[in-house]
Amino acid sequence: MPRSAHRLAPLTIIAASVALLAACSAPPPSATTRPGDVCARMVTNSGGLEDRSFNQSSWEGLKQAKDELGVTVLALVSTGETDLAPNVQQAVDSGCQLVVTVGWELAEATADQATKNPDVSFAIVDEVVEADNVKPVVFDTAQASFLAGYLAAGVTKTGVVATFGGGNQPPVTLFMDGFVDGVAAYNAAHGTQVIALGWDKAAQDGAFTGDFEDINKGKVLTEGFIDQGADVILPVAGQVGEGAAAAAVERGEVSVIWVDSDGFETLPAEFRPVILTSVLKNTQQAMLEIVGDVLDDEFTNEPYVGTLENGGVEIAPFHDLASLVTPELEAEIEALRQQIIAGELVVESPSRP
Repeated sequence: MPRSAHRLAPLTIIAASVALLAACSAPPPSATTRPGDVCARMVTNSGGLEDRSFNQSSWEGLKQAKDELGVTVLALVSTGETDLAPNVQQAVDSGCQLVVTVGWELAEATADQATKNPDVSFAIVDEVVEADNVKPVVFDTAQASFLAGYLAAGVTKTGVVATFGGGNQPPVTLFMDGFVDGVAAYNAAHGTQVIALGWDKAAQDGAFTGDFEDINKGKVLTEGFIDQGADVILPVAGQVGEGAAAAAVERGEVSVIWVDSDGFETLPAEFRPVILTSVLKNTQQAMLEIVGDVLDDEFTNEPYVGTLENGGVEIAPFHDLASLVTPELEAEIEALRQQIIAGELVVESPSRP
């Protein structure tokens, strides 16, 4: 895949306290500002606003909508489970036309408030809630993680790669399905026998840390994979994935494939030498489109599904590890990418949106 093709346009509330993360006053008029006083509220899950994942990228998309479309935006950060429903309630009580919630933890509160407030538009990221006024924002990450798995199989020196998740949930296992299928595709194309640890697609079961925040769990699990010979690791576990990166740095000769955002850009600089690529969700683009639909009175509950074709998912540049990727391997990945876009190659998963 040509490297140029990878360069993508890739408060906290305690009791009643709310920190303002963006000015609520209307921005200066501009040529792109539509008429009307429109605002949006976003409620994060317990991962926080700077989670290097879809809380952060969704917020970046709403800030872009503020700059480009003239809406006012505010984020309410959930610090724990008890914040979730009250934060959604507060977002609705603001009177804003659009409420964005992030992740499966907020599905119940979103469905409840959507039923009670049929005139408010809701969008939920990385989860599906079925209601007339709720738009699911989901991503077919299996498409991009298939490319990442093919890449991992192409660069491994030990013939062993691995993946693990934070929990056995469709948005997590979708990555893992695509990854192991990509490894299998490389084996079929090259007559190799690269082993993928951590996930059995047929059984839909594998290695999980049980949460998305305990970094040490990710480190311990990754060390176990390295002990079994794995030298490319795909953690699908939010902040827990930092433990995988830490283990890769300490043990050496191991690389990591990040998820959701470009880990090379969002993780601490100490991890840059081990980031091979990232499986990206372009949540920013989705947020911009949804806000535009609200402004134009064209909002619907039809899901936004990010794909390779619409740029909603991708793999990031290879950055400092580009030397590991031969021109031949890069060309093979690009050919597969085009086959997926054309519908000639379908990456199957029971978790596919």
